[in-house]
Amino acid sequence: MSQGVIAPGGTIGILGGGQLGRMLALAAAAMGYRVHVFAPEAELPAGDVAAEVTRAPYDDAAALAAFAARVDVVTFEFENVPVAAVAALAQRALVRPGAKSLEIAQDRLAEKRFVTGLGGRPAPFRAVDSRADLDAALADLGTPAILKTRRMGYDGKGQARILAAADADTAWAAIGERPAVLEAFVAFEHEFSVLLARGVDGATVYWPVPVNAHEGGILAMSQVPAPPAVQAQADAALALAVRIADALDHVGVLACEFFAGADGPIFNEMAPRVHNSGHWTIEGARASQFENHIRAVCGLPLGSPDLTAPSVRMRNLLGDDVHDWPALLADPHAHLHLYGKGEVKPGRKMGHVTWL
Repeated sequence: MSQGVIAPGGTIGILGGGQLGRMLALAAAAMGYRVHVFAPEAELPAGDVAAEVTRAPYDDAAALAAFAARVDVVTFEFENVPVAAVAALAQRALVRPGAKSLEIAQDRLAEKRFVTGLGGRPAPFRAVDSRADLDAALADLGTPAILKTRRMGYDGKGQARILAAADADTAWAAIGERPAVLEAFVAFEHEFSVLLARGVDGATVYWPVPVNAHEGGILAMSQVPAPPAVQAQADAALALAVRIADALDHVGVLACEFFAGADGPIFNEMAPRVHNSGHWTIEGARASQFENHIRAVCGLPLGSPDLTAPSVRMRNLLGDDVHDWPALLADPHAHLHLYGKGEVKPGRKMGHVTWL
């Protein structure tokens, strides 16, 4: 067995206990692996299907050490795990992907500068560290614009639109007066994402590019094949995503979100993990994003990303949408996935459904 390869029967540690961890654990189990979930929350959708769970804060050094001793490799299911926890684990266990991917993805300003340095084109942006900085940034970029916290923003959280300069005070207060990035609005026809998996040896596979639709900043729908306007930009977007993965020496799935602009793809953000816009791959591809993430972090050959049907559509079940489960189960063409979450809240991702 090659060095760094985790054979079936080994234990994969997952930092984070949400639905992404749940689907990773299910993919791992199908390949003969055990999963040990580490997360602080009381409700852990991933914990329901894991062999072992550690409920502890990410800064609990003793718990992290005990966790590292019981697993063969560590990965994470979301990018807001403290970098310090990942660095501590890396002293005791294999961690894939590494802390560098996490560091870049956690800071919107660092991410945009990093991608720009690789030849990517994000929307025009300015760093905002104070209320005065916001005025200066608005003078440079104009309105409309969007103010985003540098850290801890996802699913539309930590963001405020500025339609006119008079909105600046309200927007600054809305994001908690925290370090931020101001982005100019850009004209675009579609939103899409590139999903790739990169192995320990640098081998890379990628899935057909899905076109995405958002509601209230939350992904509502992903579909392949994407329309021609997106497909025309897919190669350029993929080339950038590969450069990002290579520069980070990333191992596992990497997702990069783009806008299809008039002059080519506009980089929006990246996620160093499996991604909501790739959930359709469970039934829609020969090897799903979850299977290939497990393959990658265990040092195995990557599976085929080829489609299993001419077209695939995935819809998120947000909030009360989950109550549609009887009708969805009655649809012979629907593949229903429920995440086992207790409380139903508006905008909360309760499950998804895929049609081939």
